[in-house]
Amino acid sequence: MNDFASELFSIPIEEELKQSYLDYAMSVIVGRALPDARDGLKPVHRRVLYAMHELNNDWNKPYKKSARVVGDVIGKYHPHGEVAVYDAVVRMTQPFSMRYPLIDGQGNFGSVDGDAPAAMRYTEVRMAKLAHMLLADIDKETVDFVPNYDETEMAPAVLPTKVPNLLINGSSGIAVGMATNIPPHNLNEIIDALIAVIDNPAISFEELLQIVPGPDFPTAGIISGKDGIVSAYKTGRGRIYVRARTHVETDEKSGKEKLIVTQLPYQVNKARLIERIAELVKLKKVEGISELRDESDKDGMRIVIEIKRGESAEIIENNLLSHTQLQNVFGINIVALIDSRPRVLTLRELLQEFIRHRRTVVTRRSIYLLRKARERAHILEGLGIALANIEAMIALIKKAANPKAAKEQLLAQSWPLGMVAKMLERADDDICRPEGLPSEYGMHEQNYRLTAEQAQAILDLRLHRLTGLEQEKILNEYQSLREQIKELLQILSSPEKLLTIIKQELQEIKQEFGNERRTEIIANHSDLQIEDLISDETMVVTVSHQGYTKTQPLDIYTAQRRGGRGKSATQVKEEDFVEHLLVANTHDTILCFSNVGKAYWLKVYALPQASRASRGKPIVNLLPLAKEEKITSILPLRDFKTDQYVLMATQKGTVKKVHIKDFSRPRSSGIIAINLEAGDHLIGSALTDGHDDVMLFSDTGKVIRFNEANVRACGRTAKGVRGIKIKSDQNVISLVIAKPEGAILTATENGYGKRTEISDYRTSGRGGQGVISIQVSQRNGLVVGATQVNEDDEVMLITNKGTVVRTNVKEISLVGRNTQGVRLINLAGEEKLVSIARINEMNQVEESVEQEN
Repeated sequence: MNDFASELFSIPIEEELKQSYLDYAMSVIVGRALPDARDGLKPVHRRVLYAMHELNNDWNKPYKKSARVVGDVIGKYHPHGEVAVYDAVVRMTQPFSMRYPLIDGQGNFGSVDGDAPAAMRYTEVRMAKLAHMLLADIDKETVDFVPNYDETEMAPAVLPTKVPNLLINGSSGIAVGMATNIPPHNLNEIIDALIAVIDNPAISFEELLQIVPGPDFPTAGIISGKDGIVSAYKTGRGRIYVRARTHVETDEKSGKEKLIVTQLPYQVNKARLIERIAELVKLKKVEGISELRDESDKDGMRIVIEIKRGESAEIIENNLLSHTQLQNVFGINIVALIDSRPRVLTLRELLQEFIRHRRTVVTRRSIYLLRKARERAHILEGLGIALANIEAMIALIKKAANPKAAKEQLLAQSWPLGMVAKMLERADDDICRPEGLPSEYGMHEQNYRLTAEQAQAILDLRLHRLTGLEQEKILNEYQSLREQIKELLQILSSPEKLLTIIKQELQEIKQEFGNERRTEIIANHSDLQIEDLISDETMVVTVSHQGYTKTQPLDIYTAQRRGGRGKSATQVKEEDFVEHLLVANTHDTILCFSNVGKAYWLKVYALPQASRASRGKPIVNLLPLAKEEKITSILPLRDFKTDQYVLMATQKGTVKKVHIKDFSRPRSSGIIAINLEAGDHLIGSALTDGHDDVMLFSDTGKVIRFNEANVRACGRTAKGVRGIKIKSDQNVISLVIAKPEGAILTATENGYGKRTEISDYRTSGRGGQGVISIQVSQRNGLVVGATQVNEDDEVMLITNKGTVVRTNVKEISLVGRNTQGVRLINLAGEEKLVSIARINEMNQVEESVEQEN
């Protein structure tokens, strides 16, 4: 070991790993992944453009092979693989990747379909005209140059760009421990914002947002909502939703609709998008699409999605927005390098950083131009002295032994001013005098001492410059330089003048390269709710006794004559049966009330849709029910109106009325709807308007009718009041909110029932024993349900074996209260009728559903 080192040090491996990894991370951050906030370029892009500049690969000159450019870059400036460099060249060429491409390419540079570009030996490139604005004045000492990787070449540390490239073209990259994702913007808007910040550094964020409303992507599209934009511009981070631009066309012959996609979100692969849509159609996750094809051509993008007859293009579009990249989230993360340090920047800070860079560039350019102007004016003064003393100087030069001696003799004496006096007569404070020139040189009274540079220029003077016309040119050039020097001195001495120059140059850039915004911004973003993906459809919702639930389209049931055998609505276990059935819209909210007095929320579309042969899904998988808890009633709601109430009834005859708004805030764990006494259960609930008549039916055939005004509204946790007086072995089995017209349909467990006019049921006070509704006998058995119906209604009859009969109400006999009724359904063996459900005005419902579709 001593052969390698004279002294060894022990270093904890943790510290060495930490330092080494930090060095590596900073190398990646500064040298590869993050752009500079000033020119908006990563090192590889900067080196590509500079190499093309050095090759004179200009926008108005012939193309050069991409391999030639890549070779120069990796050979001189970028010590990495050629693939990385060529990828950078390709991206700067693609009009769908860059809002303002910096390279003009000839050949195959890929497509929005994700096609790979041709190899670099086949393609040709040259700088785009805009790219010259990034390199403008680079030869005027405007930026620092640093050695390349082997210190044989010099390359700019940053470009002296006139263009706010970071904002107009954006940038993305993943470093170590951080990443950047800056969207492109519109050049006109960014320049207007820069000028506004220059004019008013204290400009408010709201005013700035009026000028720059948001990103402007090269692939156009639609930005939905400004919240993410505001967040990104204020904090440097935000999320925006970018949607494809679509419209609907209708085929005149077939009447079918076509969904046409003409613009895609930024960086979305068109071919993969079409494959994804086809896959969703194949898996039946998106239904209603009959054909899908790509009709894009040189005139623009056109994806055609043909819609099946009767399907809604809007619903299908919403489904595609949800399941595909027709809507994409662009996560804005504005991270860039300032003084070689990564920083999260706001919009204002980005604008200010560019202005600061331009101030530095214009100042350094002015200093350079001032020095060059003074040096040229100094030479012109020497030439003027030569022309004023040409004969004496020629004689001096002829006598000199060699050029060195001639130069020394020119410097050794003072020369009469001659025409130089005229050149200097309006010079203010020697503004043309080079900085640092010793005081002994120049004009002294009526004589002039030459400098070595002037003497050399005199010796190099050509004979044609001795003509009178050339003398006038020298004089005019000197006066022009004097004006230029004065202007440069004003720029350097006046910050206002400096900013004016910056503004003028920005206006020129805007006038030459600016164009209209492509991406539309919709101020309010409405996130796609699941409802947007579900078409309005009337469904039959069933819940079995053992808690299986499902939905089925209403039109699978066909009306049958009274006494028919019906068809099975659901496959149930031997000991199970359908307990609840209602008709609701897919967009409705279902309030589910359990036997323990709790309320839960479900959307109809969230319930599993299944065939008649399917049992459905256990409701405990949808709701957080306790072990012995079961759903006893379900109410469909489209919204929570403030003028409605929920009226509840318990098995022991208690009733309670609660404002519907008390149920308007869903909780995943449910809420207490009513406090129950021991042994009591909630058997029903209904929506009321505060003035309805309430009817409570017991299993022994009794009913009480009273006005709900006798039940005051109370809080959710209250116990309620007595509704009907029953014996301890009796139970309330139905709650009905009575309407002025119609009849009461009562059914018993042995399949018998009847209709009785609603007017036959008199109104009494709350809390009584009630009157007879139907005769309970051995033939009939106990009452299992009662509901109010109209002549045109249909009802569902459900047995404990899962059989459902759909029957027209008008086929059921209309008789008095104190009767036994007629057979409603034929039951086999031990089969019992367990529930009845009314279907409201079936024909009108079906017609409205058909119109909506």
